[in-house]
Amino acid sequence: MPVAFVIGIAGLAFFSSVEYLNYQTATQMIVSQSQSFAFLAVPFFIFAGNLMNVSGITSRLLGLARLLTRRMYGGTAQISVVLSTLMGGVSGSATADAAMETRILAPEMMRLGYSKGYICAVNCITALITATIPPSLGLIIFGFVGEVSIGRLFAAGIIPGVLMMFFLMATTTITSRVKKYDPPQANAPRFTLGELFNNLKESIWALLFPVILIVGIRFGVFTPSESGAFAVIYAVIIGVFVYKELKWENFKEALLNTLKDTGAVMLIIAMSGPFSYAITWVKLPVALSGLIFGITENPQILVLLMLGFLFISGMFVDSNVNFLLLTPIFLPMVKSVGIDPVHFGVLMATIVTLGVMTPPVGSALYTVCGIIGCPPEEYTKESLPFLFAVCLEIAILVFLPRVVLFIPNMIFGP
Repeated sequence: MPVAFVIGIAGLAFFSSVEYLNYQTATQMIVSQSQSFAFLAVPFFIFAGNLMNVSGITSRLLGLARLLTRRMYGGTAQISVVLSTLMGGVSGSATADAAMETRILAPEMMRLGYSKGYICAVNCITALITATIPPSLGLIIFGFVGEVSIGRLFAAGIIPGVLMMFFLMATTTITSRVKKYDPPQANAPRFTLGELFNNLKESIWALLFPVILIVGIRFGVFTPSESGAFAVIYAVIIGVFVYKELKWENFKEALLNTLKDTGAVMLIIAMSGPFSYAITWVKLPVALSGLIFGITENPQILVLLMLGFLFISGMFVDSNVNFLLLTPIFLPMVKSVGIDPVHFGVLMATIVTLGVMTPPVGSALYTVCGIIGCPPEEYTKESLPFLFAVCLEIAILVFLPRVVLFIPNMIFGP
């Protein structure tokens, strides 16, 4: 059964079992959950990402990634890591990014001798970078549900996203050397400043996009919701007047994909209304905080315990559902021990999104494996070094909050 209906039925079942509640209230919860001005950012950013994918931005970012990685070990796999970082400021969706990169890079990687499991692992896990680099849909939902500044969340995701790129590039280098995948060509020339300048000139409009968003929010040019509308206009202008690749057919394709993606996300959001109300009614946050505080009161250990719970939950439940249902539970707990909610939001966005890349029900996992016909168990085995690298980076960020908060504190103030 689709997860939206599972959540909706669970919430309605609770309302039917409590004497003082009725179905009229449950229906109001479903409707009111979608009546949010802040949530307008979700369909806008989905639409902007789809427009940018069909307007020539992706192909230009791919050219820049190829230039930067052509003398690296496992160069074609490294393209996936760099491209995910560059696409993080465009796509906002890890699953869409993983699918796009697999379709583009998998044929060349198979020709060079990469195994199918490795191809799926590197293209899927590296797409996790889009979970933190703005605009991230997960950070938007977390900010709305937890009433946390989306502008600060966007700014906080930049350093963790770039740091994850370095961790995953190092992992790709080591695993490629061990497996003897795609060694660098001896005659491959180093890229020159002229080549770099020409590639940057072509792709600068995509690279500027997250910067414009954060600066615009910081100086009050637009709210986070309005920044989504700006993103759509920006994508249309770049696609039509700069790259001149956005045609009517491409526009209709992007619009149709956006309708499907938005429908799926918003149905989950709406159906979570009764369920969220039930969580508050039974005082689940209080009970769970009592349980976890009974184990330890060390802030960092508490965060690691919560992230471990979120990682396991992410294996079984959609990432958007986890944001909607678990943010109201965990956020008061981290605030009570002095953890900055922006710091926790970036960590949560990363670990929850990682769930779509892990068995048994990871949507991104089955998407990339289905594209090239890779058995999920082969993907799982090859993904272990990359999962270890991601978990190591998250552990470092737990104990070094200043790394996450440096840019938001510099832009917005402490």
